[in-house]
Amino acid sequence: MPTPIDNFKIDRRQLLRTGCMGFGGLALNSMLAKKLVAEQNADESIRTQVRHFAPRAKRVIFLFMHGGPSHVDLFDPKPMLNKYDGKAPPFERTRVQFGERGNLLASPWKFRRTGKSGIPMSELWQHLPEVADELCMLHGLCDTNVAHGGACMKLFTGSESLVRPSMGSWVSYGLGTENQNLPSYVTICPTSLHGGVDNFGSAFLPNVHRGVPLGTPGYPNTPAAKARFEFLKNNRVSREQQRLMLNQLKRMNRDYETRIGVDGELDERLQSYEMAFRMQSEAPAVLDLSGETEETLRLYGYDDPKTKNFAHQLLLARRFSEAGTRFVQVSHAGSLPFNNEQWDQHSHIKQGHEINVGQIDKPITGFIKDLKRRGLLDDTLVLWGGEFGRTPTAQVGSPQTIGRDHHPEGFTMFMAGGGVKGGFRYGKTDDFGYYAIEGRMTIHDLHATMLYLMGLDHERLTYHYAGRDFRLTDVHGTVAHEIIV
Repeated sequence: MPTPIDNFKIDRRQLLRTGCMGFGGLALNSMLAKKLVAEQNADESIRTQVRHFAPRAKRVIFLFMHGGPSHVDLFDPKPMLNKYDGKAPPFERTRVQFGERGNLLASPWKFRRTGKSGIPMSELWQHLPEVADELCMLHGLCDTNVAHGGACMKLFTGSESLVRPSMGSWVSYGLGTENQNLPSYVTICPTSLHGGVDNFGSAFLPNVHRGVPLGTPGYPNTPAAKARFEFLKNNRVSREQQRLMLNQLKRMNRDYETRIGVDGELDERLQSYEMAFRMQSEAPAVLDLSGETEETLRLYGYDDPKTKNFAHQLLLARRFSEAGTRFVQVSHAGSLPFNNEQWDQHSHIKQGHEINVGQIDKPITGFIKDLKRRGLLDDTLVLWGGEFGRTPTAQVGSPQTIGRDHHPEGFTMFMAGGGVKGGFRYGKTDDFGYYAIEGRMTIHDLHATMLYLMGLDHERLTYHYAGRDFRLTDVHGTVAHEIIV
């Protein structure tokens, strides 16, 4: 029996232009930004998982601290900074600098050992010590780019100058999603600075692996409670009508392919429409926090205006991960009057880091506790960090507004869960916290290790494009086996 839509006198191009704006709007918001040519023609929305060996983790949650947290003020105590505070550094500095650097600057905070493992943390952290024995501290991070833009691109895509697929896109490409009704990669409240949408883009990988933003990328970040998937609802056309439209598009496309040939770009867009249609049935439930208990909300710090925004983001991250999203990114840029709302304290290091840590300390602690009690931490890899650290020297300026410059030569990130050793410190910077000298990990090494924990060999996870094989780690990358259980 013919359906009502079979009686419409409408051609294929008209239907694409007028009928798809509702159910396809979400996809078009991100998909039409780039013209892609996929050399591998497969239904990427139902990609079969291809693990190279037994995984430790099934999913990744990346807590991105935009701007560069100071390792020597948070996790990497340096008594020599106290001893030589205000004196000229007794070592050679790197030639490439972002701002004018002065003399050594002691941390304004004291450090103490935390947990049974004795991991050092500054007194800024009031709650995180409760989960110290779950953390794997990486003190030897290092790379080359001293500017936010290049450093962010390197952290997210493995390249500091060229548009490449983001690490979440590579994970999605390798493993697909556990839930066909949700994207495999979601980025919560992303900023638009320092790489912008390219930091969660798929570049030449099929667009189904692109990070879908929850909240319009902007600066400052979208408040978490207001973050929405754009065009998720269609109040003009019912789901039944949308289904008819999609079926008609498929029929038109099959006829087009019979006459003209396969159009990979068009196939990707139709897949994106299908994903947008399926998301309507499941995404609203994931975004709805009304079922969370009061105890859980308090655990994350949802009852405190200071921590509520980041608590909301982490609750969503947990819920998306539970629902089957493979890679979730959460961005924190703070809310400071001193530094354009980032961790980028060229001035006011004390006031800035106090506010920023105050916003994330309890939420992250509650988040890790919650993952553990739900049995999710064992197979969820949590990664925390920024694009670089900050110098152990002061930025030249007024003593009343003292801060620290960008510093990629040695800084700290941490992991938790997902097969890494808890209560473990890996890597070391020198006595002043300037250079990584032991357990050095470049961003390529970090990516290689992350992929390994997901069961993927970074040298074998490749995509053929423009006549060559590409991978997240380019021609570099060494897995840090020492941190793996």
